[in-house]
Amino acid sequence: MDGNGRWAKKRLMPRGYGHQAGMNAMIKLAEYAKMCGVKYLTVYALSTENLSRPADELEGLFNLFRKYFTKNVKKLYARGSAVKIIGDLSVLPQDVAQVVSDGEKNSPADADFTLVFAINYGSRAEILRAVNIAVDGGKKLDGNAFEALLYTGGIPDPDLIIRTGGEIRLSNFLMYQAAYAELYFTETLFPDFDEKEFDKALNNYSGRERRFGKI
Repeated sequence: MDGNGRWAKKRLMPRGYGHQAGMNAMIKLAEYAKMCGVKYLTVYALSTENLSRPADELEGLFNLFRKYFTKNVKKLYARGSAVKIIGDLSVLPQDVAQVVSDGEKNSPADADFTLVFAINYGSRAEILRAVNIAVDGGKKLDGNAFEALLYTGGIPDPDLIIRTGGEIRLSNFLMYQAAYAELYFTETLFPDFDEKEFDKALNNYSGRERRFGKI
């Protein structure tokens, strides 16, 4: 979900204003994705690298979680949606980690749509964590056993990865899981990535032929 800060800067507003606009856009997008038949939507809310940003910007992000996270996930619950968290919450402020963990714990068990929040997530850290768990257990793993040790264990691999904001890279996002994902990049800044923009991405995806390495 790239481009919140630049979106705010274009409007002569602080970066926190853009992050709030991005959160609003993300909730709308999740609701629309569910309506389109998407079963899992993963949003890159905070990367491991983002924790090196200025303290005031991080505090603004954490305040968004404090103020809006519970209210928004309750809206998702009411629409039959669940919340899943991937990433290391241990380094977050304790109250923020608790709010986020509760969002996952209180999710309905029979949901037909899951919004996955990647929070303090990095694919390299995820893979190293899984390797260390395997080493500590003294086990040699096959692919299925290894995937079960990832944060995303039990979640299907992504079919489509969308990056907004004009950057053309994965930036440490779901690199193991994205082996055969289709990639879609757009110049649109995330707060402007609305239902119409999402439809463009889905239409682009629907025209591709997926062979998974086969003929």
